[in-house]
Amino acid sequence: MNHAASAVPTRSLLTLCLAALIALPAVAAEDDIPRMADGKPDLSGFYNIATLTPLQRPARYGDNLFLTAEEAKAIEEEEQALLAKANEKSDPNRAAPSDTGAAPVGFDDSQRENLGAGNVGGYNAFWIDRGSSAVSIDGAYRTSIISEPANGRMPPITDAARERRAARRALTPFRANKGVAWWIQEGGAEAPGPYDDIEQRPHAERCIMGFGSTQGPPMLPALYNNHKRIVQTDTHVMILVEMNHDARVVRLNSEHDASSVRKWLGDSIGWWEGDTLVVSTKNFGDRPGLGSASRDLHVTERFTRLDADTLHYEFTVDDPSTWTQPWKGDYTWPATTDKVYEYACHEGNYAMGNIMRGARLLEAEALAAGAGTGGGE
Repeated sequence: MNHAASAVPTRSLLTLCLAALIALPAVAAEDDIPRMADGKPDLSGFYNIATLTPLQRPARYGDNLFLTAEEAKAIEEEEQALLAKANEKSDPNRAAPSDTGAAPVGFDDSQRENLGAGNVGGYNAFWIDRGSSAVSIDGAYRTSIISEPANGRMPPITDAARERRAARRALTPFRANKGVAWWIQEGGAEAPGPYDDIEQRPHAERCIMGFGSTQGPPMLPALYNNHKRIVQTDTHVMILVEMNHDARVVRLNSEHDASSVRKWLGDSIGWWEGDTLVVSTKNFGDRPGLGSASRDLHVTERFTRLDADTLHYEFTVDDPSTWTQPWKGDYTWPATTDKVYEYACHEGNYAMGNIMRGARLLEAEALAAGAGTGGGE
C-alpha cells in the first residue's frame, strides 16, 4: 500500500472535521433563537419595553448617539432618587394644596404653575414605570431612541402640519385648568369651547388609544403600562398592547387594504427578510396615535430576535405631510415573565361624563356671573 498517497485524503478529512468544529459555536448561537416549525424565528412572548432613554435626544448630547457608562449610571441613580422621594410616606396632617395645585409625581415643584389648579398630585409612584436603565444595544447605552436624523430629534414639520396643529388647537386649545370657563368669559355665551363635543377630546382621553404612541406604530415607551405580548402563527402576528387594550394584527404575505379603508392603528402587513419580520403600516385615520402625524403616515418596522430574551425593534417614519424628511429609531424589547392584564381605561369611561358635566357647571357659573354680557372678567 502506498502510504504517501493515502495521507492526502486523510489530511483533507481532518481539515473538514476541524472546520466543522470551528463552525459549531455559530450553529449553537443560531439555535439559541426560538423557532417555529417552518424555521422562522418565534417572536411569541411577553416583553417590557420601559426605558429611561427618551424618544428625542436632549440637546446637551448634540449628535452623540451614545452615553458613557458613567452618564448611564447617573441617569439610573437620578430615577431611583426620584422614585424614592415620590414613595415617601405622606404626612396625614399636611395642608391642602395651594391654588396652583400639587406637583404630580414625576414633576418638579417649580413646574406646578403650569399644571393648573385642583391637581392633588399622585399619592406615590406606584403606577409609574419608566424603566430602570437606558437602552443598551451591543453594549452601548443610547442617548435617544431616534437614530436618524443625526441630532436624534424629529425633523422640522411642514407648513401643512403647522396649519393642522393650529386648527386642532383652535378646536381644543390647551390651557392650564384654572377652574373657570374661560371660553365663555372671553367669547360670550355662544362661544365654542373645548368641551362642546366628546369627539373633540383626545383619543387617549376617550380611551380609544393609549397616549404617546404606545400602541403604535411606531410602538414607543410611555410613562407606565409598557408591556407587550406577541402571539405568532404561520399567517398572522398579533401584538397585544397593555395600554390601551389594543391588539395589532399583522397579516403575513398579504396586500394592503384599499386606501379607502382607514383604521385606528393603520393597516399592517408583514413578511420575512431572513430572520427579520418586516411590517408595513399605512391607511391611518386623520389622527394617528403618533402625535402630529397625518393620514399619509407610513411606518416600516423591523422585529429581529437577538436571543431567547431580547428583540431588536427598528422603525422608519415617513409622513411627507408632516415632517420634512423620514426619521428612524430603534431600541430593544427585553422579555419578561410578567403578564399583560386587562387595562380598564378609567373604569368604563365614567370619567368622560364627569369631564363634560364639569364643563357645563363651569359654564353655568360663568353665565351667572355675567360673563359675555358685560359683567364678566
